[in-house]
Amino acid sequence: MKRVRSTNKNPKCDPEDAKRIVIVDDHPLFRKGLEQLIHSDGTFAVCGEAGSAAEAMEVIRKLDPDLVIVDLTLPGANGIELIKNIRAESPKLPILVLSMHDESLYALRALRAGAKGYVMKHEAMANVVHAIHEVFNGRPYLSPAMAAQAITKFTQGPSRGEVDATERLSDRELEILELIGKGNEVPQIAKTLHLSPKTIETHRAHIKEKLNLANARQVARFAVQWVSAREM
Repeated sequence: MKRVRSTNKNPKCDPEDAKRIVIVDDHPLFRKGLEQLIHSDGTFAVCGEAGSAAEAMEVIRKLDPDLVIVDLTLPGANGIELIKNIRAESPKLPILVLSMHDESLYALRALRAGAKGYVMKHEAMANVVHAIHEVFNGRPYLSPAMAAQAITKFTQGPSRGEVDATERLSDRELEILELIGKGNEVPQIAKTLHLSPKTIETHRAHIKEKLNLANARQVARFAVQWVSAREM
């Protein structure tokens, strides 16, 4: 299938040997900074970008990129769902997650969904570029600590009594639980995730049921303790 050229005016998208990247993140300033970082490497070219999951699918279908960089917090469908959708349509397209969310919570979920690597946004820029090269060349990328944790989990499985109750939560529910644990109220969470407060309350009710908690106050207490324990 012949590729459709990006409408992006950046001349680095024009060479035939450019490795074409699409960035999916809902913060335009972050996308711009990441684009500059990628172009400074001299190997890749950012030829498309999107601020939501729906827009991302349109851009990917149009541009047929060589690699996609995805954030997890997006309007509408979250990044995990987007990864699954990309994988369904383009099974061989490499996907790298670049997110503010703790990799110990989301990296394995992202890999199970079909991503090939996970980098946290606070990591050194050199690590981000290295991760892009690794994923593009067919090698999975995680931080050394997370890679060791993943190997242990996949080879040995969790010890008896150590299964995290949050494994029962969906990806969106886990995201909301984390935000609750960091002190965010429903209106703040709704704004962050580009969802309605009613939708957040519905997810919170599902969290309550799955974790066998009595009410919203217990959900908040559990979330704070859970986040605090992971940050120790």
